[in-house]
Amino acid sequence: MQLLLIHSDYIEYETKKRTPVAEEIDPTMKSSRMEEGLTAFVAVESYDEADPIATAENAADEIRKLAEQVKTERIMLYPYAHLSSELAKPVVAVDVLKRLEETLSRDYEVKRAPFGWYKAFKVSCKGHPLSELSRTIRVGTEGKEEKKGGEGREGREEIVSEALKSEEKAVSHWHVLTLEGNLLPLKDFDFKEHPDLLSFAEYETAKSRAVDKIPPHVELMRRLELADYEPGSDSGNMRFYPKGTLMKRLLETHVLDTVGEMNAVEVETPVMYDVNHPTLKKYLDRFPARQYSIESDKRSFFLRFAACFGQFLMNHDMTISHRNLPLKMVEMTRYSFRREQHGELVGLRRLRAFTMPDMHTLCADMDHAILEFKDQYRMCMKMLADIGLHDDYEVAIRFTRDFYTENQDFIKELVRIVGKPALIELWDSRFFYFVIKFEFNYVDALKKASALSTVQIDVENAQRYDINYIDKNGAEQRPTILHCSPSGAIERCIYALLEKAHLTSKAGGVPSLPTWLSPTQVRLIPVAERHIGYAEEIAAAIVDVRVDIDDRDETVGKRVRAAGREWIPYVVVIGDKELESGVLSVTIRAESGKVEETAQELRDRVLAETAGMPYRQINLPVLLSKRPIFFG
Repeated sequence: MQLLLIHSDYIEYETKKRTPVAEEIDPTMKSSRMEEGLTAFVAVESYDEADPIATAENAADEIRKLAEQVKTERIMLYPYAHLSSELAKPVVAVDVLKRLEETLSRDYEVKRAPFGWYKAFKVSCKGHPLSELSRTIRVGTEGKEEKKGGEGREGREEIVSEALKSEEKAVSHWHVLTLEGNLLPLKDFDFKEHPDLLSFAEYETAKSRAVDKIPPHVELMRRLELADYEPGSDSGNMRFYPKGTLMKRLLETHVLDTVGEMNAVEVETPVMYDVNHPTLKKYLDRFPARQYSIESDKRSFFLRFAACFGQFLMNHDMTISHRNLPLKMVEMTRYSFRREQHGELVGLRRLRAFTMPDMHTLCADMDHAILEFKDQYRMCMKMLADIGLHDDYEVAIRFTRDFYTENQDFIKELVRIVGKPALIELWDSRFFYFVIKFEFNYVDALKKASALSTVQIDVENAQRYDINYIDKNGAEQRPTILHCSPSGAIERCIYALLEKAHLTSKAGGVPSLPTWLSPTQVRLIPVAERHIGYAEEIAAAIVDVRVDIDDRDETVGKRVRAAGREWIPYVVVIGDKELESGVLSVTIRAESGKVEETAQELRDRVLAETAGMPYRQINLPVLLSKRPIFFG
């Protein structure tokens, strides 16, 4: 169960429409209001089905504790499915909610909002340190799931690789590599000027990926109508609304354009493979990920977790000359699948189905691979800067002791290139297919780290897949292979941008998205109905810019505030003055100021700001009154 507890001045709700799973209610539950109480938003999860009675009792205990602390005698129980992607069956959820209501009613005045109804609600949070808290309730279910290599209520769907098991047992030696080239144990490095690096180091050394709170980007991805959980699918599979889909496509296009400039050729490979294929079976045990398995025609298949093996099988069948090297192949894997564990799945940070650009480079030898590694390292830095994450990441470099001994100057150069100290994970022996990898990791508001860009040097798979090239003497040689994801998962880039915006807001700044990624770049707000026609003329004139018109029957002030909540980069209010003069008063979000410009000047400004980045029109009506509400 997930709980979001709000100490409220008041909460009120009104039922609007029943869903197919709505419980039957009497008229008294169709609307209600509670003053000065504790509002408990509740999501009953599939884990709770194992012991709903204990779940209700434990949840009641947590609610009591906070009620006592904030000194309230009133509790509103409000079903809120959006707190989780692992929802229980409706009949179980209603049963747990009723048990929770009955248990708490012995000591408190309790009201319960109905389950399965669309409801309009308002809540006023008091704003003191205990007024907003979240809790996760678990009653012994996670242990069941993790027995026998992850088998449990989801049975055979999960395959745990030998590499993942080895990683859990592996001994890592943690250091910081300074700009001066000194390799220091963590205890000897002064983190005072590098708080995010400290958070990253603590996160990595703890080796715990579970999340016990709802990260800020979850509320933002919904409020901005980008994405949401999909209860009709497996957990970790998201639905993306038009604005979120637009952002994904823009990011995908930019990644492919960037690696295309590096002469990478785009390919497409299958999403499922035979578990018993001789090379794939071996590779499965060398990659640290859990896989989905599928049975079909008495054969076992797995869903790909990357594009590696598809591209390697293609490389095996190719005729490759030394003149073709370095040979780069890239695929935008829509989708890759990894059965991440339940406690790790929250929002866009870690998914089971995700879009990942996956590029592989065949190099003549290790020296050639190191040169390519540095080029791709710089490309990844530029990629994140283009996305809007200029210096908002921490660097991890992981390698074997032997590789470090032989290539110290190369590794130290990587730190000098990025201009900041890096977290080092050193292994005494190699238990993956690579000898070195780097990651650029984003540290979010909960101090959790997530890998974005990465490059690895692979020393196994050319032999495993029998990949060869013909050297200048006509002899067959094995290439050295680089694995590169220039941006990391596309969804994770959006997560990082939203988390960064939240942290910016907390620090007193103005949260925003890069203009080239903003679903709406210019918002026009006509003062009255007679100004809508002119607004439409302006929108038509500002070509190659995403422009919409807020023509809704609301006050100008309310529509301006709505544009602010949507982080619109440029907002223009159009009244009689603008109609007569043709000059627009443009509010620029990034500058928190205004300029006077013509429509053409505004267009030129936006195009200059987004120069070199991909453009795509959004598939929504220009008039906001014509748009459906996707979330709310």
